Amino acid sequence: MDNETNSRDIFIKEMPDLSTEPASLGLFGLAVAALLLGVTYLGIADSANNALLIPWVLFFGATAQFVAGIMEFGRKNIFGATVFTFFSLAMYAIALTAYINTFTGASVDTTHYAFGLIAVQLFLVIITAASMLTNKVLFAIVISVDIALPIIIAHYLWDIDGAVGGLFLLVTSALSFYAAGAVLLNSMTEKTILPLGSPIWKP
Repeated sequence: MDNETNSRDIFIKEMPDLSTEPASLGLFGLAVAALLLGVTYLGIADSANNALLIPWVLFFGATAQFVAGIMEFGRKNIFGATVFTFFSLAMYAIALTAYINTFTGASVDTTHYAFGLIAVQLFLVIITAASMLTNKVLFAIVISVDIALPIIIAHYLWDIDGAVGGLFLLVTSALSFYAAGAVLLNSMTEKTILPLGSPIWKP
Protein backbone atom coordinates (compact mmCIF):
# COMPACT_ATOMS: atom_id res chain seq x y z
CA MET A 1 0.00 0.00 0.00
CA ASP A 2 2.84 2.40 0.86
CA ASN A 3 4.50 1.67 -2.48
CA GLU A 4 1.26 2.52 -4.31
CA THR A 5 0.96 5.78 -2.36
CA ASN A 6 4.56 6.75 -3.11
CA SER A 7 4.12 5.97 -6.81
CA ARG A 8 0.97 8.07 -6.95
CA ASP A 9 2.68 10.98 -5.16
CA ILE A 10 5.59 10.90 -7.60
CA PHE A 11 3.22 10.87 -10.58
CA ILE A 12 1.20 13.80 -9.26
CA LYS A 13 4.37 15.72 -8.49
CA GLU A 14 5.78 15.34 -12.00
CA MET A 15 2.72 16.39 -14.01
CA PRO A 16 2.91 20.18 -13.34
CA ASP A 17 6.41 20.25 -14.84
CA LEU A 18 5.01 18.93 -18.12
CA SER A 19 2.19 21.45 -18.23
CA THR A 20 4.39 24.46 -17.46
CA GLU A 21 7.23 23.69 -19.90
CA PRO A 22 5.77 23.60 -23.43
CA ALA A 23 9.09 24.03 -25.25
CA SER A 24 9.53 20.28 -25.72
CA LEU A 25 6.21 20.08 -27.62
CA GLY A 26 7.11 23.01 -29.87
CA LEU A 27 10.59 21.65 -30.57
CA PHE A 28 9.27 18.16 -31.37
CA GLY A 29 6.81 19.76 -33.80
CA LEU A 30 9.61 21.72 -35.48
CA ALA A 31 11.79 18.60 -35.64
CA VAL A 32 9.13 16.54 -37.45
CA ALA A 33 8.25 19.29 -39.95
CA ALA A 34 11.90 20.10 -40.69
CA LEU A 35 12.59 16.40 -41.27
CA LEU A 36 9.77 16.08 -43.82
CA LEU A 37 10.69 19.32 -45.58
CA GLY A 38 14.37 18.39 -45.57
CA VAL A 39 13.92 15.03 -47.28
CA THR A 40 11.67 16.74 -49.85
CA TYR A 41 14.26 19.36 -50.82
CA LEU A 42 16.98 16.70 -50.86
CA GLY A 43 14.95 14.73 -53.40
CA ILE A 44 14.56 11.69 -51.13
CA ALA A 45 10.81 12.25 -51.30
CA ASP A 46 8.90 13.29 -54.42
CA SER A 47 8.85 17.09 -54.49
CA ALA A 48 6.31 17.13 -57.32
CA ASN A 49 3.54 15.71 -55.14
CA ASN A 50 3.40 17.25 -51.67
CA ALA A 51 0.02 15.82 -50.64
CA LEU A 52 1.37 13.63 -47.84
CA LEU A 53 3.63 16.43 -46.63
CA ILE A 54 0.64 18.59 -45.72
CA PRO A 55 -0.72 16.77 -42.61
CA TRP A 56 2.72 16.48 -41.00
CA VAL A 57 3.55 20.16 -41.50
CA LEU A 58 0.00 21.15 -40.50
CA PHE A 59 -0.25 19.16 -37.27
CA PHE A 60 3.36 19.00 -36.08
CA GLY A 61 5.09 22.04 -37.55
CA ALA A 62 2.10 24.38 -37.32
CA THR A 63 -0.33 23.24 -34.63
CA ALA A 64 2.15 21.83 -32.09
CA GLN A 65 4.23 25.01 -32.24
CA PHE A 66 1.12 27.18 -32.04
CA VAL A 67 -0.01 25.41 -28.85
CA ALA A 68 3.49 25.75 -27.39
CA GLY A 69 3.60 29.43 -28.33
CA ILE A 70 0.26 30.21 -26.68
CA MET A 71 1.37 28.38 -23.53
CA GLU A 72 4.61 30.37 -23.53
CA PHE A 73 2.57 33.60 -23.61
CA GLY A 74 0.90 32.37 -20.41
CA ARG A 75 4.32 31.78 -18.85
CA LYS A 76 5.44 35.30 -19.91
CA ASN A 77 8.31 33.80 -21.89
CA ILE A 78 8.63 36.35 -24.70
CA PHE A 79 11.22 34.37 -26.70
CA GLY A 80 9.33 31.07 -26.66
CA ALA A 81 5.98 32.76 -27.25
CA THR A 82 7.22 34.84 -30.18
CA VAL A 83 9.34 32.20 -31.89
CA PHE A 84 6.97 29.24 -31.59
CA THR A 85 3.96 31.29 -32.69
CA PHE A 86 5.91 32.87 -35.55
CA PHE A 87 7.19 29.52 -36.84
CA SER A 88 3.73 27.97 -36.46
CA LEU A 89 2.20 30.64 -38.69
CA ALA A 90 4.96 30.10 -41.25
CA MET A 91 4.20 26.36 -41.19
CA TYR A 92 0.47 27.00 -41.68
CA ALA A 93 1.38 29.10 -44.72
CA ILE A 94 3.66 26.35 -46.07
CA ALA A 95 0.94 23.71 -45.60
CA LEU A 96 -1.68 25.88 -47.31
CA THR A 97 0.71 26.63 -50.18
CA ALA A 98 1.31 22.90 -50.67
CA TYR A 99 -2.45 22.31 -50.59
CA ILE A 100 -3.10 24.95 -53.27
CA ASN A 101 -0.35 23.57 -55.51
CA THR A 102 -1.48 19.96 -55.06
CA PHE A 103 -5.26 20.05 -55.07
CA THR A 104 -6.60 23.24 -56.66
CA GLY A 105 -4.95 23.12 -60.07
CA ALA A 106 -4.48 26.89 -59.85
CA SER A 107 -1.77 28.51 -61.94
CA VAL A 108 0.58 29.94 -59.31
CA ASP A 109 3.65 32.14 -59.36
CA THR A 110 6.12 30.82 -56.76
CA THR A 111 7.66 34.29 -56.57
CA HIS A 112 4.91 35.14 -54.07
CA TYR A 113 5.99 32.16 -51.96
CA ALA A 114 9.65 33.17 -52.20
CA PHE A 115 8.94 36.70 -50.97
CA GLY A 116 6.90 35.29 -48.11
CA LEU A 117 9.98 33.29 -47.14
CA ILE A 118 12.08 36.45 -47.48
CA ALA A 119 9.81 38.11 -44.92
CA VAL A 120 10.38 35.14 -42.62
CA GLN A 121 14.13 35.47 -43.18
CA LEU A 122 14.09 39.15 -42.24
CA PHE A 123 12.45 38.45 -38.90
CA LEU A 124 14.88 35.58 -38.37
CA VAL A 125 17.65 38.18 -38.08
CA ILE A 126 16.00 39.45 -34.89
CA ILE A 127 15.29 35.91 -33.69
CA THR A 128 18.95 35.00 -34.23
CA ALA A 129 20.10 37.87 -32.03
CA ALA A 130 17.53 36.96 -29.35
CA SER A 131 18.52 33.27 -29.45
CA MET A 132 22.01 34.23 -28.33
CA LEU A 133 20.43 35.11 -24.98
CA THR A 134 18.97 31.59 -24.53
CA ASN A 135 21.36 28.65 -24.97
CA LYS A 136 23.80 27.25 -27.52
CA VAL A 137 21.50 24.53 -28.89
CA LEU A 138 18.61 26.92 -29.60
CA PHE A 139 21.11 29.31 -31.20
CA ALA A 140 22.39 26.46 -33.40
CA ILE A 141 18.82 25.59 -34.44
CA VAL A 142 18.14 29.16 -35.53
CA ILE A 143 21.48 29.37 -37.38
CA SER A 144 20.70 26.18 -39.32
CA VAL A 145 17.36 27.69 -40.40
CA ASP A 146 19.21 30.92 -41.28
CA ILE A 147 21.38 28.93 -43.68
CA ALA A 148 18.62 26.75 -45.14
CA LEU A 149 16.12 29.50 -45.89
CA PRO A 150 18.14 31.66 -48.36
CA ILE A 151 18.95 28.53 -50.37
CA ILE A 152 15.26 27.60 -50.52
CA ILE A 153 14.35 31.18 -51.47
CA ALA A 154 16.91 31.04 -54.31
CA HIS A 155 15.41 27.70 -55.35
CA TYR A 156 12.03 29.34 -55.95
CA LEU A 157 13.33 32.60 -57.42
CA TRP A 158 16.06 31.30 -59.71
CA ASP A 159 15.48 27.53 -59.83
CA ILE A 160 18.70 26.81 -57.91
CA ASP A 161 19.03 23.29 -56.50
CA GLY A 162 17.55 23.28 -52.98
CA ALA A 163 19.40 20.16 -51.78
CA VAL A 164 21.81 22.06 -49.52
CA GLY A 165 18.85 23.82 -47.96
CA GLY A 166 17.27 20.42 -47.38
CA LEU A 167 20.46 19.22 -45.71
CA PHE A 168 20.40 22.12 -43.26
CA LEU A 169 16.72 21.44 -42.56
CA LEU A 170 17.78 17.93 -41.52
CA VAL A 171 20.37 19.54 -39.23
CA THR A 172 17.55 21.69 -37.83
CA SER A 173 15.48 18.57 -37.25
CA ALA A 174 18.30 16.71 -35.47
CA LEU A 175 19.10 19.65 -33.20
CA SER A 176 15.39 20.18 -32.45
CA PHE A 177 14.91 16.52 -31.49
CA TYR A 178 17.91 16.83 -29.15
CA ALA A 179 16.65 20.10 -27.61
CA ALA A 180 13.13 18.71 -27.17
CA GLY A 181 14.48 15.64 -25.42
CA ALA A 182 16.74 17.77 -23.25
CA VAL A 183 13.91 20.07 -22.15
CA LEU A 184 11.62 17.12 -21.37
CA LEU A 185 14.18 15.01 -19.50
CA ASN A 186 15.82 17.91 -17.68
CA SER A 187 12.43 19.27 -16.57
CA MET A 188 11.14 15.91 -15.35
CA THR A 189 14.30 14.94 -13.48
CA GLU A 190 15.20 18.48 -12.38
CA LYS A 191 18.74 17.61 -13.44
CA THR A 192 20.87 18.31 -16.49
CA ILE A 193 20.57 15.00 -18.32
CA LEU A 194 21.20 16.51 -21.75
CA PRO A 195 23.07 19.84 -21.65
CA LEU A 196 21.84 22.75 -23.74
CA GLY A 197 24.78 25.07 -23.11
CA SER A 198 24.95 28.53 -21.64
CA PRO A 199 23.86 31.75 -23.40
CA ILE A 200 26.34 33.15 -25.91
CA TRP A 201 25.37 36.76 -25.26
CA LYS A 202 25.01 38.13 -21.72
CA PRO A 203 24.40 41.89 -22.03
